[in-house]
Amino acid sequence: MSKPRIWYLPAPSHTSGVFKEETYQRLLGSFEIVENDTDRAVTPEEVEEGISGFDGLVTGWGVMPLSEAALERADRLKIIVHSAGSVKYLFTPEMVAGHLVPRGIRVISARGAIALNVAEHAVGALIMMSRRWIHHALNIRERGMWRDPDQTRSNQFLRGAVVGVVSASKVGREVIRLLQPFNVRILVFDPYLSDWDAGRMNVERVALNALFERSDMVTIHAPSIPETDRMIGAEQLRLLRDDAVLVNTSRGSVLDHDALYEEAKTGRIQVQLDVTTPEPLPPDHRLRPLPNVVITPHTSGAGAYGHLEIGEITLSALEHFFSGREPAPGEVDLAHWALIA
Repeated sequence: MSKPRIWYLPAPSHTSGVFKEETYQRLLGSFEIVENDTDRAVTPEEVEEGISGFDGLVTGWGVMPLSEAALERADRLKIIVHSAGSVKYLFTPEMVAGHLVPRGIRVISARGAIALNVAEHAVGALIMMSRRWIHHALNIRERGMWRDPDQTRSNQFLRGAVVGVVSASKVGREVIRLLQPFNVRILVFDPYLSDWDAGRMNVERVALNALFERSDMVTIHAPSIPETDRMIGAEQLRLLRDDAVLVNTSRGSVLDHDALYEEAKTGRIQVQLDVTTPEPLPPDHRLRPLPNVVITPHTSGAGAYGHLEIGEITLSALEHFFSGREPAPGEVDLAHWALIA
């Protein structure tokens, strides 16, 4: 029996960052892989010309969106595995509805691997901001001050806190898992979270305003879709208690930056932003100089651990699919395409 024929589109530089050597060799041994041996990703035009006859595609960072012409010529295509995060940019909604769904072409994303890195950052930021590590360190290094008497003295750190999680997404669920040893009470706002899932995760489903009112700390993991644009604004931010911590590692569009500035400039809350709108914020943006706002340059998804899991998911998804095992790890629910980040 012949091996499934897979076209591997990313450049070798991508491969070395997301595959352990032994995992990539297993991929090469298990399938008939046509590798991209150039120093660049395969172009959309090249995909259109060469896609006929392939059972599967592997995409990844650097791979351009696929065209409708490519899908029309993909006579044997059964699965597309994205060895990176969001697949949203690869297809238009029309391509999903007109080609992928009716033809049963499966789409896999390794977003769960990146979620491991983002969740670690989010939990670390909750600890860092509640304990004022950066503030204390800068006081010592730049001001020569051992203790700042004007620094707020909250004693509510992560252990025993009420933590609000906005969206039980891939990242949100990993954050919930990582928080378990800290003896926290977890509130979740997610209109798509079922009572059964909430009970299984031992979290309490609440409305968005209730989450902000009751939480000591809030971490945001909502997708960037029209329904979430500036979903968190003045109404929610003013409900935060004094010394509350707010962390955003999702997308800047979810948070109204003007409203955030008005609340943060009072100094009564601590904010950590790994994402902003735009990115980067302009040098003269009002949020930049606020001492209680710590901005990092969208690095929460970085990290060898999560990145090397991408290769594991890619291989596992192909193995599951072509051996008939269900479900394939990382499968994207195309019926809910509009809700995908």
